[in-house]
Amino acid sequence: MIAACLKWVDQRPEVDAAGNPAEPDARFAGVSAADQAALEWALRCRDSWPQQTVVAITVGPPAADVVLVVALAAGANRAVRIDATSDTPSRTVARLIAEQIADAALVICGDYSFDSGTGSVPAFLAAELGIAQALGLVDITFAGDDRLNALRRLDGGSRDRLAIALPAVLSVEGSTAMLRRAPLRSILGRRSSETITPSELPEHQPAGISRPFRPRPRVLAAPAGATALDRVKALTAANAAVVHGDPIILDPDAAAGRILAALEEWSYLPS
Repeated sequence: MIAACLKWVDQRPEVDAAGNPAEPDARFAGVSAADQAALEWALRCRDSWPQQTVVAITVGPPAADVVLVVALAAGANRAVRIDATSDTPSRTVARLIAEQIADAALVICGDYSFDSGTGSVPAFLAAELGIAQALGLVDITFAGDDRLNALRRLDGGSRDRLAIALPAVLSVEGSTAMLRRAPLRSILGRRSSETITPSELPEHQPAGISRPFRPRPRVLAAPAGATALDRVKALTAANAAVVHGDPIILDPDAAAGRILAALEEWSYLPS
């Protein structure tokens, strides 16, 4: 089985006064380009691996069925919706999905969604299933019944070539594939998705909006100087000599200690 994980989200998300995402508006809801690419890659892998079937799966309210209708029309063999609220945390979403695809040979997800954009579900899924993960891929090549070759984008325009042993969880960028157009026969012969109601969902609070980590502010001494100009120069280090970093070679223990000391100095870690 090849599982394609799709997330029903508002394409025009809004937040409330507290900064929490509002309930998706069904008029503007759908899946991100990354999730569409995930479904297309799942279908391509099945084309090269005929003995496998593609299962499209999502977690959400009844309105999320529209996502699965599109997946079935595009060529998915089955479609499953796990009934839950749209603000279910990523860890819980991964656990619910993992219960339904425990025997999957390949799981493909989009690398982000429109609501929070954290891209954490694929990593949680790999942990729940206990299998390998390869995230942020830009190309996938079928290399046999037990492995894939993939290409991952790195910073600075570099690429990382991967040989992936199956089973595995993959996430793909939205620009890597365009979902195939569903044939008219599939659209007219509309099939229904399966709905699964979890026996129990843990209580949770809305996750809110993910923001970059900001280090705690540091208390600095007042600038020294008899005049305003001297104090401005002290603040801007205008008179300081230019210092260039020099590489140093340390053994692993000393290097780790040096890194931790720097993180404490910059307030990323408590003193």
